[in-house]
Amino acid sequence: MTRTVLVLGASGNFGARAAEAFSTAGWQVRRYARGTDMTEAARRADLIVNALNPPNYHNWAKLIPEITEAVLAAARSSGAAVLVPGNVYVYGDQMGPWGPDTPHLPVARKGRIRAAMEARYREAAERGQKVILLRGGDFVDPVSPATIWRIVTLKGVAKGNLTAMGDPEVRRAFAWLPDLARVAVALAENPDLPAFADVPFPGHSVSLNQIAGTLERMTGRSYRIKRFPWWALKLASPVWELGRELTEMRYLYDLDHGLDPAPLSALLPDFRSATPEQMLAAHLPARG
Repeated sequence: MTRTVLVLGASGNFGARAAEAFSTAGWQVRRYARGTDMTEAARRADLIVNALNPPNYHNWAKLIPEITEAVLAAARSSGAAVLVPGNVYVYGDQMGPWGPDTPHLPVARKGRIRAAMEARYREAAERGQKVILLRGGDFVDPVSPATIWRIVTLKGVAKGNLTAMGDPEVRRAFAWLPDLARVAVALAENPDLPAFADVPFPGHSVSLNQIAGTLERMTGRSYRIKRFPWWALKLASPVWELGRELTEMRYLYDLDHGLDPAPLSALLPDFRSATPEQMLAAHLPARG
């Protein structure tokens, strides 16, 4: 029997890839229209993918809890499981690798908001709601417009420039979105997951210097690394919400971090992620 998934935020970074992956796997995919009755949209759905995020971090403190409660109400009404893409904000500045047993010690306001959101899903799971939290680092995707590689890191690659948002020696966790979406399908189809499954997607932890070295081997040319002008964002923060929200998360660009590969390896031992070379190669044609 064909299963049905309701994808919230199906035009966004993760939501678009999730809708594509579930459709490829044979699921019937419904795309939620923002502002409509979510409970009605979820009727007879087997899974709700909550990829709905306020754009540009807008008013997270109010909107994230509202979205969470709406999703849980729709799931209770339909009997659907819930899959949520998680991030690394909840871990703060602890040493890694981070995994399901790492305590939530956020050091930024958005981290505290996400930690409260995850706690709410965990509470629902204790009362019988099935929840899958699929956690990844920075999203990487050549067709998603709002990813850091596209809008900052590789923006000047055609001219031989890379942009560092922090120490270029520091490793940062990256999640290739097509792979993250495939893992979402595999987890949704796994009947043996616990009621609350916190699954880290390790992807690749690489530094900008490593990215530069990989590009040099691939293209035979050299690359200059320039520093991102954080001072400009800080200057604009009082009147620019996105600049203010991005500045709050600056610490992550100077914090060497990665996600524990063991939990995903135990669940999907045959899964293989795209390599950094493949991830970079997919971006190069769009950058000339």
